[in-house]
Amino acid sequence: MLPSVSPGVLFALCLLFAQALLLTVLTLRLLPGRTRRPPLPPRLTPRDDTSVSVIVTTLNEAHRVGPCLEGLMQQTTPLLEVLVVDSRSTDGTRELVQAAAARDPRIRLITDDPLPQGWVGKVWALETGLREARGTWVLGIDADTVPAPGMVGAVVDAAEQDGYDVASFAPQFIGQTAAERFVQPAMLVTLVYRCGAAGATQPPPDRVLANGQCFLARRELLLQHGGYAPARASFSDDVTLARHLARHGARVGFLDGSRLIQVSAYRSLGEMWREWGRSFDLKDATGWWLRWFDVCLVWLVQALPLTILAVLLLTWRAGVWSPAGQDVASRVGTGLLIVNAVAQSLRWFMLWALRGSYGTRGLSYWTSWLADAAAAWRLTQSTLRTPTAWRGRKYQALAAPTTGVGT
Repeated sequence: MLPSVSPGVLFALCLLFAQALLLTVLTLRLLPGRTRRPPLPPRLTPRDDTSVSVIVTTLNEAHRVGPCLEGLMQQTTPLLEVLVVDSRSTDGTRELVQAAAARDPRIRLITDDPLPQGWVGKVWALETGLREARGTWVLGIDADTVPAPGMVGAVVDAAEQDGYDVASFAPQFIGQTAAERFVQPAMLVTLVYRCGAAGATQPPPDRVLANGQCFLARRELLLQHGGYAPARASFSDDVTLARHLARHGARVGFLDGSRLIQVSAYRSLGEMWREWGRSFDLKDATGWWLRWFDVCLVWLVQALPLTILAVLLLTWRAGVWSPAGQDVASRVGTGLLIVNAVAQSLRWFMLWALRGSYGTRGLSYWTSWLADAAAAWRLTQSTLRTPTAWRGRKYQALAAPTTGVGT
């Protein structure tokens, strides 16, 4: 006869089963990171056997485009041209680009046509740049990035050495406030937990991760697949396009570019919270059931283990269970203790693993695990909502891109 089990113990047993399952899934996702490629070094020697067209999209970026252009002007071959596609900025961005073009003839200012129906502004600007590009490779970078000398040669070297048709690169974050360094690393960890580590072997297409701040692709491959049109209505265009190409046979890589490119994307914690939340769940590139599976994973193996450990300690002291006990409650409690201790230890290890992604760390970074619940909540909000605005533009009734998974 089965022993009677109280509702509390039954709940704890279900929690144990769910956490153990999700922790196993997480471990399998992270294991390829053991042999991941280390951060890429710059290539400081020129190479003339290939060519790269860089596309920078701008819309009122006067406060941050300058360092980006300065970094690009320091690049040698294989950089062929820098196409700055501006969407009619009114804050002096165009004048800054024109001044840079006067110093470096590789820089060219292009004004995109009015935004067509069904396109997101940045994606349309990238498409405009692609139509003008002449290089063997096309490298899209954001205006808030700061490329290091030798960045362009290094990303092409990495793609060619590993046989990638498409490769994007994780940056190093700089210029953050202490509050941003407290919250944003917790949000970054959710991406690693959902998609794996940068530099690891290529995952299945529905788990490919990409970074549009530094996104490299063979120009001919893009043209064969309709340019940026497969991601035209996506607010996470980088991941949408990368997964589309991966599903059609392209080799897609996501590598650690923290020594090659830096980014200072936000001016406040509030702006970071809004912008990350816009496409945080990758809904344009991921089927609904995978998104909600990942929400559960983030809550149960990232956000809640510390709280569960605290509850276990209190109930142990209250005599509800004991690690040495043989009753059902004690066995379940011991199982929860082990699973949550492993999950929390893994979370602390991520602080060490991701430390190179931040130019400045300090106490706020090393205690960012305390913001895991906030990151999980932001992911949940993002999963529940559909974005309707980006960089001052409002979008209505965009047709969702076809993800090909779980839809």
